[in-house]
Amino acid sequence: MPSFDAIVIGAGQSGPFLAARMVANGMKVALIERKFLGGTCVNAGCMPTKTLVASARAAHMARRGADFGVVLPGGVGIDMTVVRKRAETVTMNARNGLINWFAGMDGMTVIYGHARFQDAHSVTVNGEILTAPKIFLNVGARPTIPAMPGIGSIDYLTSTSIIHLDRLPRHLAVIGGSYIGLEFAQMYRRFGAEVTVIERGPKLASREDSDISDAIADILRSEDIAVHTDADGIGFAKTANGISVSIGNGQPAIEASHVLVATGRTPNTDDLGLDKAGVATDRRGYITVDDKLATNVEGIFALGDCNGRGAFTHTSYNDFEIAAANLLDGEDRKVSDRIPAYALYIDPPLGRVGMTEKEARASGRTIMISTRPMSRVGRANERAETKGFMKVIADAETQQILGAAILGIEGDEAIHGFIDAMNAKAPYPVLKWAVPIHPTVSELIPTLLGDLKAV
Repeated sequence: MPSFDAIVIGAGQSGPFLAARMVANGMKVALIERKFLGGTCVNAGCMPTKTLVASARAAHMARRGADFGVVLPGGVGIDMTVVRKRAETVTMNARNGLINWFAGMDGMTVIYGHARFQDAHSVTVNGEILTAPKIFLNVGARPTIPAMPGIGSIDYLTSTSIIHLDRLPRHLAVIGGSYIGLEFAQMYRRFGAEVTVIERGPKLASREDSDISDAIADILRSEDIAVHTDADGIGFAKTANGISVSIGNGQPAIEASHVLVATGRTPNTDDLGLDKAGVATDRRGYITVDDKLATNVEGIFALGDCNGRGAFTHTSYNDFEIAAANLLDGEDRKVSDRIPAYALYIDPPLGRVGMTEKEARASGRTIMISTRPMSRVGRANERAETKGFMKVIADAETQQILGAAILGIEGDEAIHGFIDAMNAKAPYPVLKWAVPIHPTVSELIPTLLGDLKAV
């Protein structure tokens, strides 16, 4: 029965780095992964999808070449085999980098297999029992497939399987109007497919304020992507030409060649034998953790997507940083200190941090709001990409920035000015009097803050 100082189950964006830190501290560590090192980000998420987004943007800008005085003979063609291969190369380079890193690391044992708990301090994998006083779960999540009429009768795509397509769909129906679905919708429209987005709720990107959601819908519609919200009767049926997708609300069915189901994520916690260890989960299957990522069982921790405290690569990596700081460096880091921030990688992208306007109003604070269209940004005009707007929300009494959104060219980068200020707890006048570089997207931030008004 091999024993270790720690066992890490899952090799996403928390597990491998925590394992490496523990090994560097002289610990003997087993890292168990049932599929591939790197988790969702490397293998089916950020890296391959954003590589595909880059290819789609290249196609989009090529079609716009004449707007910039660039004349291309003939039309713009898409070679989906090359597009897919490029994404696969990016993934494999990252995955192989991790493999090579761990191969030269004394004290690290990498095991490929499906780990299950025997009890609170032991797991089985490949027929062998491993023990350790500390066990870290970094098992991630998978696409959710809800029960919809006819779903079992069709061949549908998920965010994992669609990245392997090497042929362009004739008509892609995207079920779900949230972040993953919207990125693929615009991407495949730019590759040349007809695309329809179907969302059960009243708006796209439902966690956003209505002005942001409406602007996102306008961006997609401007590229001839059909958007249907309040779809109360989604169902599927095979047809001679593909798949009939019903929407409800008296709308005619859509004849699609492919269906992408992008309706959320489910934690990979249902086949770990958590009950044998006594580890608690919530009603959705997420592992319950405290502010330091400890479960209800001493010595067992949960990091990354499976704990429900963040669904992004950067939050998963921050879970590693918190665990390492507390367990190895004697610090006192907490998940609740983390300011939520993320991006939606349509084009132009949305960068978001902190509270929405709706959340800020619900908090009972006296708030100030300022908005500015991207058409006021010099870089946006120079690049002829003026869609979207900036928005910032501040506390009128403390002058602290509560939240911000930049939906526009390079919004995913410019938002970091707000992220840094909020983490530094700097009152907004500090940024108001900053002298930015011209011409940039960020240069409008002081002007935006100067226009804050109580509402």
